[in-house]
Amino acid sequence: MSTPPTGTRLTGALENTADAHNTATAASHTSGASAGAGLPALLAGLADPAPRGLDDRVFTRWAIAPSRVGEVRVAFTTAGAQFVRPVADLDDDAFVAAYRRRFARPLRPAARVPAGVAPSLRGRAGARPALDLDAGTAFERDVLAAARRIPPGQVRPYGWVAREAGRPGAVRAAGSVLARNPLPLLVPCHRVVRADGDLGAYLFGTDRKADLLRAEGADPERLAELARAGVHYLASDTTGIVCFPTCRDARRITPAHRHGFASVADARNAGYRPCRTCRPAVDAA
Repeated sequence: MSTPPTGTRLTGALENTADAHNTATAASHTSGASAGAGLPALLAGLADPAPRGLDDRVFTRWAIAPSRVGEVRVAFTTAGAQFVRPVADLDDDAFVAAYRRRFARPLRPAARVPAGVAPSLRGRAGARPALDLDAGTAFERDVLAAARRIPPGQVRPYGWVAREAGRPGAVRAAGSVLARNPLPLLVPCHRVVRADGDLGAYLFGTDRKADLLRAEGADPERLAELARAGVHYLASDTTGIVCFPTCRDARRITPAHRHGFASVADARNAGYRPCRTCRPAVDAA
C-alpha cells in the first residue's frame, strides 16, 4: 500500500481540526441558546406566590384599639397578642422601633386586633384572649401567668407572684419582670402591689393604677389604711380561714367576726388556716 504524501496528510489533519472546531462551536451556540431560553422561565419562577403563612411567620401585625386607659397599640402574632403600649406615649415609628428592639421582628399594620383582645382591654370580665409570651424566659412567662390569675377587684403582693411563679425568693426579679410587662391590661400587673400597702410603680402611672383598681372594685385607700395599721391579712372566726384583704371570701367577713394579722404565721398561731381561694400560703389546705 502506498503512503500518502506528507502534504496530503497535513491538509487532512487541518480539515479534521476545522470540522471539530465548527462542531464544538455549533454545540456551544446551541447550548447557549437553550440556556438563554431557560433564563426567563427561571426568573418567572421567582415571581410565584410565597408559601401560605410565610408572611405571618416573618411579620408581626399591629393595630390600635380602645382601652380603659385610652387608645393603645397592640402588636400580635398568629399565636396571640404580644406587645401593648399607649398611643399617647409613642407614635407609630417609635412603637415599631420599641417592638423591634425587644422582639427583633418587623411590624406591619393591620385593620383590627385579634378576637378577644378589645373586650379584655376594655375590662370585660372573663375575656381571656390568646397571648404570645414565647419570647420571654420560662421564669418571665411564669410571672406573667401568675399575675394573669389575679381576679378583677383583688390585689396580691409581689412576693405572692414570685411564689406562684415557683421562685419564692425572687421577689425583686418578679418585680422587674412586671415592670417590663409587654402586655399591660391583658396581663393585669396593676393588681400587684407592694407588701407595705403602697401601690408601686406602673407603666401608665400610679394614679391610673389606682383608678383601674377602683373601677374593678378594689379600694386602694382602705388597703393603705390597713397596711399602716400593720394589717396585711384578714381572718374570720366563723370560717377559721385567713385571706388577703381583697379576697372575695375576706369581703364577706362581718366586722364582728373580722380579725387582722400582720402575717400568715401570726394567723396560724391563732388557729387560722390559709384560704384556698387567694392562697396566702403555699400549703393552704
